[in-house]
This record gives sequence, C-alpha cells and structure tokens, in this order.
Amino acid sequence: MKEIQKIIDRMDPEEALTGMAAVARGLFPQVSEETRLDFVVGLVGEAGADKVASLVQL
Repeated sequence: MKEIQKIIDRMDPEEALTGMAAVARGLFPQVSEETRLDFVVGLVGEAGADKVASLVQL
C-alpha cells in the first residue's frame, strides 16, 4: 500500500483519480459483489451505504 500511495502522491489529483478508476474497473470483474460494495462504501462512507446498495441492485 505504501508503494501505491507514493505513486499517487506524485500525480496530479485528477490524473490519480482517473488512473485509480481505470484500475478499479479492471479489478471489479475479478471480485465478488460484496467486495465491490465494500469498496464503494469505503469511498463514500457509511452514510452512503443505503444509496450504494440500492445502486448495486440496478
């Protein structure tokens, strides 16, 4: 994790988010729905868990 953080710290914030999104898109098909939901909830926080859960069902 420290290596990833070092790379991200050297990047422009917008570039870092774009890159992280591309990596996440590549990883999502390889993990369970529960793992994807946990990841997204971790990004938006617990308050957004209900909204995220409803989106996953779409």
